[in-house]
Amino acid sequence: MILVFGGTTEGRKAVEVLEEAGSPFFYSTKTGEQDLTLQHGTRTDGAMDAEAMKAFIRQHGIRLIVDAAHPFASTLHQTIAAVSEDCQIPFIRYERIYPPRDPDITWIDDYSQIPDDIHSLLATTGVQSISRLKYLEERGVRVYYRILPRESSLALAKEQGTSPEQLCYYEDSSVIDIDAEAILLKESGETGGFSEKVAAARAKGMRIIALKRPKHFTLHSSLFTSVNGPYGLRRAVEHLLPEFYPLHSGLTTGTCATAAAVAATIRLTKGETPKEVPVILPNGETIQVPVTYGDDYASCFKEAGDDPDITNGIEVRAKVIESRGYEGTGARGYENTPASDKSRAPVPPCLRTPAIAIYGGAGVGTITLPGFDYPPGSPAINKAPREMICHNLEKLCTSVSLCLKNISVTISVPNGAEIAKKTFNPRLGIEGGISIIGVSGIVKPFSEEAFIDSIRKCMIIAQASGTGRVVINSGGKSERFVKALYPDLPRQAFVEYGNYIGETLKMAHELHFKNVTLGVMLGKAVKLAAGNLDTHSRKTTMDLDFIQQMLLESGISIDINDITLARELWERIPSTQLEDFANTVIRYCADYCNPLLPDGSLTILLIDDNGNIYS
Repeated sequence: MILVFGGTTEGRKAVEVLEEAGSPFFYSTKTGEQDLTLQHGTRTDGAMDAEAMKAFIRQHGIRLIVDAAHPFASTLHQTIAAVSEDCQIPFIRYERIYPPRDPDITWIDDYSQIPDDIHSLLATTGVQSISRLKYLEERGVRVYYRILPRESSLALAKEQGTSPEQLCYYEDSSVIDIDAEAILLKESGETGGFSEKVAAARAKGMRIIALKRPKHFTLHSSLFTSVNGPYGLRRAVEHLLPEFYPLHSGLTTGTCATAAAVAATIRLTKGETPKEVPVILPNGETIQVPVTYGDDYASCFKEAGDDPDITNGIEVRAKVIESRGYEGTGARGYENTPASDKSRAPVPPCLRTPAIAIYGGAGVGTITLPGFDYPPGSPAINKAPREMICHNLEKLCTSVSLCLKNISVTISVPNGAEIAKKTFNPRLGIEGGISIIGVSGIVKPFSEEAFIDSIRKCMIIAQASGTGRVVINSGGKSERFVKALYPDLPRQAFVEYGNYIGETLKMAHELHFKNVTLGVMLGKAVKLAAGNLDTHSRKTTMDLDFIQQMLLESGISIDINDITLARELWERIPSTQLEDFANTVIRYCADYCNPLLPDGSLTILLIDDNGNIYS
């Protein structure tokens, strides 16, 4: 069981992450006023001191604590750490992401350090800070307080002697409707709206004073883990309490490539070989990723978690050198690259400082068709991984004494060419290796998003091929039968939808395909005819009553109560009535599919196990 201390944006995010598991947990807040819906979690409200916390842990069998409380709740943070140590229970601190401190802001450590030359002030530091700012009012400063419109906050503000004219309320942190000379903020991080408040104050010409966040004591205990985002939280929970999630997450090849590049750069600039390195994901959070080292490269081994990924366990290598600069500016511009690597085309250099060029080495595929982010001839390293590598190396280079001017990164995958034969790459026109991919940097197990994204890539390639028709099929078997009807179409015109018929048709509409052929076998067809646009067995099952209805509409009277698979119908239905039944099924399918393709023409082909096609 997990106990979460929340009441914050991080608390809300922690709930979203834990709810994905479908396992029970507790969510604790001080006041109980946070608006939050829990499906698997149980709320517990009211402040806990150390003894109350220990009693709760014993009573409910708590085995992991998540500290997602406000960064300024120093006492609570210290209590959680002490209780964790006493009870020998691991705890995860969910930190915020903080922008660099702006030198144009006046930074203070305490309320008493507010400059003396301020005459009017808007304080956004919370209702609890009113008593600490009363000394300013006594000095003649006009102080306004921006608070949450809660009954408890209003009552506390009144108790501390504020007048209604002094109060304003949170609606939009990017809007300031009070005319004051200065604004007082807490260093609340990105999720606390700090950057938005600073921008709004500057737009009003206000002086900005910021109270620094408390310095959290450094913990070296093996019980302590720090994360600053939802992916890191999930991975930490998976590690510390493996049974909480039935299925575990993994890393994309893009994250592996980035980790290897970071490790190789650390060795190049610092001479160090850490066992794990920090990787900044596209959402801004940082996770730690294990790495290893070779003679002149660093490696990261792909960890797919419980996602059925053919690339699970592959080694992704990165070789990093400081180069003199590029020769050329296009996709085939080369840097100071070893001769053994010059047979492979590089990615166009990132237009950044330091200048970073990324190359595809052995085992990384080459794009041969249009429709990708980069032109044919470029390595199959997607935009998001390239951006991840560039962003991480930029951040790293600003933190080392030797800042590199030009960096050459070569990504390679041993055995990548063989592995690629078992992926979508040959269909996409990517030759010679795998793709380095990943939008979020993290793979969620059995991710619908990942599969749908792969369908979208295939549809975009089909569009780029110039085909006038796209043929969507559930898999290789149905595709083989349908291909005979369209011998002149390019290979890229045939796209597998798996179970996602509805999503694929929506993509066809978005990409402006005018002619679409849907090939479907009977098992999926009877589900589609019943209105199920996602035919996965975990979403829907065969409806015998509805099938019986379609049989009657087709003038067929047979007993089907004992069938377990739809394809048994091909043997049960009299051969003279097969076409009547097929037409009925197709008509129902069309009723649900045609609205998804309002500007195009849809042809539905129903295929039996022998390759006979009904339309």
